[in-house]
Amino acid sequence: MKALPEVCQKLREQLIVSCQAPEGDVFHGPDAMARFAVAARQGGAAGIRANGVADVTAIRRAVALPIIGIQKTHFPEGGWLITGSFEAAKDLVAAGADIIALDCTHRGQELGALDRVRRIRSELGVPVMADIATLDEALAAQQAGADLIATTLRGYTTETATVRSFEPAFVGLLVENLETPVVTEGRINTPEQAREALVAGAFAVVVGTAITAPREIARRFAWMLELEREQRTRDRYFLAIDLGGTNTKSGIVSRKGELLHTTVVPTPAGGGRQVLLDHLKAVARQCMLTARQKDIPPSALGIATAGWVDFYTGRVAYATENLPGWTGTPIAEELEDCTGLPVAVENDANALALAESQFGGGRTVQNFVCLTLGTGVGGGCVICGRLNRGPHFFANALGHITLVPDGYPCTCGKRGCLEAYANAAALLRFAQGSFKTAEEVIAAGHAGDAGAAEAIRILAGHLSAGTASIIQILDPEMVILSGGIVENNPLLLRQFRDELQSRVSVWEHRSIQVQVSRLGYFSGVLGAVAAVLEKIEHDARIRFHSSMQSPTSRLPGRGKGDASSESTREQM
Repeated sequence: MKALPEVCQKLREQLIVSCQAPEGDVFHGPDAMARFAVAARQGGAAGIRANGVADVTAIRRAVALPIIGIQKTHFPEGGWLITGSFEAAKDLVAAGADIIALDCTHRGQELGALDRVRRIRSELGVPVMADIATLDEALAAQQAGADLIATTLRGYTTETATVRSFEPAFVGLLVENLETPVVTEGRINTPEQAREALVAGAFAVVVGTAITAPREIARRFAWMLELEREQRTRDRYFLAIDLGGTNTKSGIVSRKGELLHTTVVPTPAGGGRQVLLDHLKAVARQCMLTARQKDIPPSALGIATAGWVDFYTGRVAYATENLPGWTGTPIAEELEDCTGLPVAVENDANALALAESQFGGGRTVQNFVCLTLGTGVGGGCVICGRLNRGPHFFANALGHITLVPDGYPCTCGKRGCLEAYANAAALLRFAQGSFKTAEEVIAAGHAGDAGAAEAIRILAGHLSAGTASIIQILDPEMVILSGGIVENNPLLLRQFRDELQSRVSVWEHRSIQVQVSRLGYFSGVLGAVAAVLEKIEHDARIRFHSSMQSPTSRLPGRGKGDASSESTREQM
C-alpha cells in the first residue's frame, strides 16, 4: 500500500459519517449539518464527508475531525457531478476541507477529473479521494495519483445501474487490484455491513443515510410494520401442493399453518415434463375451486417438488431422470399463468426444513438439520435462522454425500451416496428380500422379527455415519428426521441416537436434540406454504430497497457515468 498523508492515516479502519441533506429536506442547512457532525463525533466517527462551502465551514467550526469536502454541481440535462472544477476544490479547502473527493467515473474523466486529481494534489496540497463505480475507473484514478479510492458511485452510473445493494466482493476486487487504499461508501445500512467492508479489506467506511437521514430510517421501520400488517390481514390463506413421486398432496392452509382442507391424488409416473405440468395445473385448479366453494380467498400458491430449484425464479435448476425433462421447467411462471396467483417453488426437502422452522420443532432453535427418509434421502440446513440454499441452489444435497466410496449405485448417477444406504430400497436390501415394502420391514422389526430388526439397525448405522459428518461441519442445535422410514419407527430412532453419540466428538458438550418431525403426513404441504411466506418477505424487501432509490436516479437521457445524489446521502 502506498504511503499516505497523515490526515488519511487518521481514517484507517474508522467510520466516516456523510453529513448531507438535499434542498427540501427538513435538515438542509449548515447549522443542522454541523449538529449532525457533532453527534457523529460523539458517536465515535473519525471523519466527516460534507457538501458545499457553507456546510464545510459550519462543520469545521463545530468539530476538529478530518473533513472530506465535495461540491455537487447540477447539470441542466439532469444529474450531478461531484467537485467538477478546480475552483470548487480550492473554495472547499479554504473553508476547512482536509481531503477533496471528486467524481472519477467515465463521465467525470470526460470532464477532466483525472487532471483535477493531479492539480488539486500539487497546487492545493491536500489528498484526493476518487469516487468510482468500476475497477477500470479505479485504476485510472490510481494512475492519476488519487490518495484514496471510494466505491461511492457503484450502482449510480449507467454501467452499474443493476447494482442495488452493498457488495463486499467488489470491495475485495478493488483491494486485490489496487495499491491505493479503498474506502467503502454507498448502501451500508447496518453495523454488520460496515464490519463486512473491513473484512473485505476496506481502509475506511463511509455511512450516510443509515445515520443522518431520520426520514429514511423512519421509512424502513414503517415499511416493516406495513409488511406485517399486510401479512396479518391480506395474506391469510394459501394453496399448497407437494408433488411427490407416488402421490401429490395439496391443501388450503392458513398463515399459522392450519390445514383447512387437504387432498391426495396419484402422481402420474414416467410422463415427462408436460404431463407433470398439466397434473400440477389440474391440482391447482381443483384447489382454487375448493377454496372458492369454501369462501376462502387464497393469496398465493406454494409448490414443493423434487429436484433442485432456483427459489427466486421458481425454475427447476436440475432434476435427475427420476423426473424426466424436469430440469429447466419454469414451474412458477406456468402456474402463475394458470392460477393468476403469485407462486413460490422450493425443493421438497428444503421446503420441509422451512416448515419445521415456521411451524415445527425448528421454531425453538436457529441452527438445525432436517433429514427426510423415503424413496430418496433429502435434507435441509437452517443456519442462523435462514435456509442455506447455496449460490447455485444445490446446497443441502445431504442424501448425496459420499458414504461408501464406490459403493451401491445411487439415483444421482454416482456410487456410495448416503441415499443408497438410508432409503426405502436400502431397508429392503438389508432385509435380504424377505419383505415387499419398507413398511412391512418396520412393522416386522417392532413385532420381534430378528431379520427385520437387524435391517433397521444396519440402516440406522449408515444414517448415523452420514449425519455425524454433517454435524461435524455445521454443529447444529437439532437434528430432525422425517419421512416414511422414521414415522412409527422408535427402534430406528433409538439406534440412530445411540450410534450418533458414539460417532460425534465431544457429544456431551453439544446438547444436540434429535427428534422425529411432528408435522405429520402433510408436512410437504406445510413446507410449500412456508416457502410462500419466505417468498413474500423476500419480495417485500426487494420492493422496499427499490423504494429507497430516488425516482429521478434512473431517468433516461443522462450522460455516461452520471449519478444522482438525491436518493441517499451516503451515495456521494
